[in-house]
Amino acid sequence: MSSLNSTTPSQPPSFLLLGIPGLEKEQFWIAFPFCIMYAIAVLGNIILLIVIKTESSLHEPMYLFLAMLAFTDLVLSMSMLPKMLAIFWWGSGEIGFVSCLVQLFFVHNFSAVESGVLMAMALDRYFAICYPLRHSSILSMPVVTALGNLVLLRGVLMVSPMCFLLHRKDFCQHRVISHSYCEHMAVVKLVCEDTRVNAIYGILVVLAVTVFDITVIVVSYTMILRAVLRLTSSEYQHKAISTCVSHICVILPCYVSALFSFLTHRFGHSIPQHIHILVANLYLLVPPTLNPIIYGVRTKQLRDKIVVLFQRKGI
Repeated sequence: MSSLNSTTPSQPPSFLLLGIPGLEKEQFWIAFPFCIMYAIAVLGNIILLIVIKTESSLHEPMYLFLAMLAFTDLVLSMSMLPKMLAIFWWGSGEIGFVSCLVQLFFVHNFSAVESGVLMAMALDRYFAICYPLRHSSILSMPVVTALGNLVLLRGVLMVSPMCFLLHRKDFCQHRVISHSYCEHMAVVKLVCEDTRVNAIYGILVVLAVTVFDITVIVVSYTMILRAVLRLTSSEYQHKAISTCVSHICVILPCYVSALFSFLTHRFGHSIPQHIHILVANLYLLVPPTLNPIIYGVRTKQLRDKIVVLFQRKGI
């Protein structure tokens, strides 16, 4: 702990994560529902990955994008929940400087990747409904792979400068992070130097990712709605809409909680800090927990394959 009281501005050997400031007594109990959600997220997304990998009939764009989403959710939840639970249950809040930057990179990178995958899934629904005969040729395996790689590369290229800029800064005596994980702006607040570049770049990354992805999603679903309304058969209309409902159910909690967290962190100074941090935690935990449940329940082909998998294992 002596490293936390140095008076020389420099790169600190470690930081101290507080968890949820203001709820130090309650966070021991808060950890239990968080742990249950974490277990559901890990188990559910692993099952999705196994089923999609082993069943050749699921090697279609929709399910390949779903596999990318499941992998992203796994990395996202595993990059912050184990350390968070250690803080809540054992008060193990100390984290090395490099480890903090690594966690920051994974959390923000795969948050951007998740947004990109959701955008790609909206495009998949657009081509499947508006151009059903050309769907498989437009979104071929090489195209799906290229989209996945581009989404990942975008996240790496956008988030890496955040870590690079922080690595070159000098930090002050105060090395306590009032958060449950190494969030970018929470770490930036500990820098002794001018941090306007860091703050502006962080805002630009969030806006560039969310505005672009949400625009593509909204345009895709607007075109889908127009195409569905032109269908003469109510049965076909219902079938087309039902294929999009699962995706919309996944999109809403992801973007609503993300935008709330972003806006309150920068503009909602009247909102209690523990509310902001709870929302920031749920923003990273709720989508990975809900996504496999939503797709497993609402997608009949996937649901049937999961049942077959459990029957083979004798469960």
